[in-house]
Amino acid sequence: MAAQLDLLYIKMSPIKVIKRLVSYALFEGRPLTTKGRWINALIFSLFSMEKRLPQLKKVEKPIFILGTGRSGTTILGKVLSMHKDIGFLNEPKALWHFIYRDEDLIGSYTQTRNAYYRLDAQQVTEEIRRTAYRLYGTYLAATCSKRVVDKYPELIFRVPFVKAIFPDAKFLFLVRNGWDTCKSIEVWSKELGMCVNGEVHDWWGINNRKWNLLVDQIISGDEDLKAIINDVRKFDNHRDMAAVEWIVTMKEGLKFIENFPKDILMVKYEDLATKPEEVLSAIAEFCELSVDLRFLEYGEKILSPSPSKKHFTIHPSLHLSFEKTMRSLGYTI
Repeated sequence: MAAQLDLLYIKMSPIKVIKRLVSYALFEGRPLTTKGRWINALIFSLFSMEKRLPQLKKVEKPIFILGTGRSGTTILGKVLSMHKDIGFLNEPKALWHFIYRDEDLIGSYTQTRNAYYRLDAQQVTEEIRRTAYRLYGTYLAATCSKRVVDKYPELIFRVPFVKAIFPDAKFLFLVRNGWDTCKSIEVWSKELGMCVNGEVHDWWGINNRKWNLLVDQIISGDEDLKAIINDVRKFDNHRDMAAVEWIVTMKEGLKFIENFPKDILMVKYEDLATKPEEVLSAIAEFCELSVDLRFLEYGEKILSPSPSKKHFTIHPSLHLSFEKTMRSLGYTI
């Protein structure tokens, strides 16, 4: 269903449905593998107008959901969106591309510019900061919300960049068992990937654009994987590629927990699914959200444990890093 809506969501809060539709239609954009991409021109025109407006609403303590895709980030965003103060943006990559033009990893909005996986604080200018606040302020005003929840997993590689824009930001680092995450990525890419005018459009961008950027910009600097970069560069199996993405993303999150312990909360998807009230209450306390029983009720009804996927074969050169990362996150091998 459009805008990540489900029947329970619609039944519990028609007003929240309207807010989700506003988010989906006017702020998030349509990425490469989705339909209705004609609307992107309208969305970027609206962003250009919003950039010239005064900031319509104060932006305080925005919440960012980070991690690897297919780890439960969307369901967490949906549950949080039920909170009375929250407006939820689900991977608003069009908005971030407008804020910083060289961040489009998969090639949804441009293929002629460079793209950077990692963004740092020194890349933030006053214009970037002003644009971000005006767009987020407009979003809060349009949805009558007090706080933004922005789910964009790849921002895990841009925490210093985001913190330089929003110093009071809160980050939720969602982790999931590596086997389950990688299998889910493989299934998603196979089912939703497509060939368009001779180009492959899938999880890895236009003709592996995202994958090549990951290898060149992230793997090349990873203390474990850079030694096997020539092997990694040749991977064409979705599971091996997903394992690489999961390893470096999890390691990045763990690094930022060390560097910014007061700003980042690690959440295990398995805990969220099995004891939602306890985990969601901890998230609300960390994010300084007021008590709201409705979002807890929705979480308890919609969240449930998923059967663990069977272990599968990955490239031998990845075994050591994969197992090391699993242990670092507290998972058994």
